Amino acid sequence: MLNVVLYQPEIPPNTGNIGRLCHATGARLHLIEPLGFSLDEKSLKRAGLDYWDELNPTVWPDYGTFLKSVDPAVGMYFLTTKAERDYWDATFENGDYLVFGPETRGLPESLIQAKEANNLTIPQVRGRSLNLSTATGIVLYEAIRQLALR
Repeated sequence: MLNVVLYQPEIPPNTGNIGRLCHATGARLHLIEPLGFSLDEKSLKRAGLDYWDELNPTVWPDYGTFLKSVDPAVGMYFLTTKAERDYWDATFENGDYLVFGPETRGLPESLIQAKEANNLTIPQVRGRSLNLSTATGIVLYEAIRQLALR
């Protein structure tokens, strides 16, 4: 099972789309607080997330707490426009974590610099960036494709 990690996501529909993606692929969704929205039932219904209970995401109070739960032997990849390595050059393994930053600012430098060898990017025109749910879908399905070939 692959893991999708949203670090401080801000936009509920993006998180909803990524939740659907995780539900459809069997990936596990992790949300690292603070979130830019509420996870109460009323807010979830308004965002069209009526399957949220089936998805059963893990919500972490902060990155440090999340990191303590991760086996150091498992791959953790940080997606950023600041990386030089393309996502398709990574060799994904079952259990890997794909970490995405908030929509308006991306991952903080402290996370990007901590494991520079694990930073990945999706090639795109300079000055532009993809929607978070689109970027997640691209990388998640590449990981699934690689795992299916083994």
